[in-house]
Amino acid sequence: MIDKPIAITCGDPAGVGPEIVAKIFKEHPELREKVCPVGPASWLSTLDYAQAKEVGEPGFRADPGKPSVEGAVVALEALDEAAYGCRQGRYSAVVTGPVSKAWMSQAGGTWPGQTEFFAERWYGEPTMAFAGGKLTVVLATWHVPLMEVMNHLTRESVERAVKNADRLARKLGASTPRIGVCGLNPHAGEGGLIGYEEQGQLDPMLDVLRETYPGLSKCEPGDTLFHRQLQGEFDVIIAMYHDQGLAPLKAVDFDRAVNITLGLPFVRTSPDHGTAFGIAGQGKADAGSFLRAIELAGVLM
Repeated sequence: MIDKPIAITCGDPAGVGPEIVAKIFKEHPELREKVCPVGPASWLSTLDYAQAKEVGEPGFRADPGKPSVEGAVVALEALDEAAYGCRQGRYSAVVTGPVSKAWMSQAGGTWPGQTEFFAERWYGEPTMAFAGGKLTVVLATWHVPLMEVMNHLTRESVERAVKNADRLARKLGASTPRIGVCGLNPHAGEGGLIGYEEQGQLDPMLDVLRETYPGLSKCEPGDTLFHRQLQGEFDVIIAMYHDQGLAPLKAVDFDRAVNITLGLPFVRTSPDHGTAFGIAGQGKADAGSFLRAIELAGVLM
C-alpha cells in the first residue's frame, strides 16, 4: 500500500463522475490500496471503500441528471478536501471528477475552472495540458477570450509553457523533447502578411528559449502541426489558445484525453469530459478518460 493515496473527487454528484468512478473501482480492484475517493456519504457507501473521505451534509443525496446548488457545494467541498489534503501530506495527487462551472458559480465558486482553483489553493502559476493516446498538447493560454489572447502571451507565460511542455514530455518518456509551437495567426503569419505577432514577438522569444530547449520549433502553421505530431515528428505541441489545441485533440482522442495541471506543487489530472447531465445515471458514460487520468497521475508524480 502506498503511503499517500491519490484523492479522487466525485465531481458534481448529479453528473457522470460518481458512476464512472464506481465502474472503474469495480473493474480495477487493484486500485483499492492506491486511491481515496472523496465525496458524499450516500455515494461512498456504494463503493465499499475503507479508505474514503466523506464531505457534504450526511443526508445529502444526488439525483442523477438534476444538478443543484447543494450538489455543487458538495463538489466544492470535495475539491477543498483534496487540495488541503495534499498540502497536509494525506494525499500524493488529485484526480478530479467533472464539475459544472455554472453551478459551481451559483454555489459560491469564483474560478473559471478547476485549474484556477488549484492554482489558488496550491499557490502556483499553472499550465494547462492534455495527453491523449495520440496527441499531447500544452496550452500557452486557456480560459481567455480570443481577442485578449495576445495580451496574455508574455515572455513569462511562453517560457512557462515551454518549460512545462519539456517536463511533461520527459515524464512521458522523451529523453530530448521535440516541442512544436503553433503560430497565433493563419499560416503562422505568412512572413508578416497575415499578422506580425510571430515575427515581431513570439519567434524572438522562442529563439532565446531554444538555447535551453534545443528541440523547440519556431512558430509553425497550426493547421498542419498536429498532423506532424501524429506522424511522429513532435513529442508535444504548444497551442497559443484553448480551442486551437483542444479541437484537434478531441477530434482524435475524445475518449482517452486527460486534462493535466502542470507547474504546481502537486499533480492534478482529470478526465477531459464534462458532467454529461443528460446521460447521468443511465450507465452510458465511457470510463476510458477517467481511468487514464488515474493512471497518468501515478506516472506524473
